[in-house]
Amino acid sequence: MREYSKFYIGGKWVDPAEPRTFDVVNPATEEVAGRVASGSVADVDQAVAAARQAFPGWAATSVTDRLAVLRAIGDEYGRRRRDLAAALTEEMGAPAALAGGFQVDLGAGHLATVIEILENYSFEQPRGATLIVKEPIGVCGLITPWNWPLNQIAVKVFPALAAGCTVVLKPSEQSPFSGQIFAEILDAAGIPAGVFNLVQGDGPSVGAPLSAHPGVDLISFTGSTRAGIEIAKNAAPTVKRVTQELGGKSPNVVLDDAGLAANVGSAVATLMNNSGQTCSALSRMLVPRTRMDDAIAAARDAASQLSVGDPTGDVALGPVVSGAQFDKIQALIQKGIDEGATLVAGGTGRPEGLTKGYYVKPTVFANVTNDMTIAREEIFGPVLTILGYDDLDQAVEIANDTEYGLAANVAGADLDQARAVARRISAGWVTVNDAFDFHAPFGGYRKSGNGREWGENGFEEYLETKAILGYATE
Repeated sequence: MREYSKFYIGGKWVDPAEPRTFDVVNPATEEVAGRVASGSVADVDQAVAAARQAFPGWAATSVTDRLAVLRAIGDEYGRRRRDLAAALTEEMGAPAALAGGFQVDLGAGHLATVIEILENYSFEQPRGATLIVKEPIGVCGLITPWNWPLNQIAVKVFPALAAGCTVVLKPSEQSPFSGQIFAEILDAAGIPAGVFNLVQGDGPSVGAPLSAHPGVDLISFTGSTRAGIEIAKNAAPTVKRVTQELGGKSPNVVLDDAGLAANVGSAVATLMNNSGQTCSALSRMLVPRTRMDDAIAAARDAASQLSVGDPTGDVALGPVVSGAQFDKIQALIQKGIDEGATLVAGGTGRPEGLTKGYYVKPTVFANVTNDMTIAREEIFGPVLTILGYDDLDQAVEIANDTEYGLAANVAGADLDQARAVARRISAGWVTVNDAFDFHAPFGGYRKSGNGREWGENGFEEYLETKAILGYATE
């Protein structure tokens, strides 16, 4: 049983203002795995005050000094990899191989990327007689989700610190263990007092006062569109900068070529990764209507090879994060059946042999139309929908027929054709054949949010632009 009873504020581990805790349930066992201190307005006030006090000094540090701190964090992060991985498996059910591999690797990758950017970034640029200066924006409130905890913490905290900002982090109350260990890492690395602060708790008690706080200059939030709207409303009276990475219903356009079956099979495995709990998950697969039978066969075969079970073992899928998430996914699977989609694999209920834990069958629907509920709503589980298209114009039309616009992929051997389709898709992160790049800006159109994370664009979200006119004489 984990017990985390203190917050990290002003360079110290401190007791919360009120002695409250919340339970964290292991989704594989449905049993309480730990208790964590639950914050309040008073804790947010204390953390913001510490960050405000630390900001002038941290903003004035040299790039060399900031790089030294970031590298020290990297060393500590490497030493705590196993602890981080174990926490991820326990708090949100990530299989051991995924938790100790890609989940932890993402955090390290973002740190390495930020170090590279900071080493080469120009904070001043002359334009004629005017000097354009980039300065840290100030105190940043960072609110992160439960599904890729380290990725989302790292992609916010590291660029903010590198830019010269101070931060207050609120991890998701569903995955707080990894956030607590992350704070231990920064403390051990010697982060100056007040530069990084951690307050645990839920949205109403911590997230809302943090987003509304007049001492916070920027709020960066990743989570549901519904919660993002509320955060924007809370932040509006103080006119602070708000960046949001929200929901998605992302398309995967599979081109008509000899590699279709392989591309479909690969896409099924990718979608099911992390039990489908990924905001950019390619949950709408578009295939040529004339090849629907081929796609169904390939998808059924791929889904049948995915093992589901105890995430501490050698499995492809663990549980989804909570009972509420399990119930939502089950209802949407049933909705797909009721609305007439073809059930290719999976379905309602737990996988055979699993009687406890929030396990969902890897589920595939085919012959889906884009007006069906399972094609419109973000399921956030291991559920793939396959839609048919008659030609590429229709494929693009279907791909763009969504209130979201976070991600997309185009899969095919003809790169010219794939590139042409990718250009026409209305989304912020469009890959060709599942390409990956830590430096590529990540973020969405429409209800998928605003602002960008990852790479130089994400780093610049934490900077203000100042123009000093007449700085140089001509």
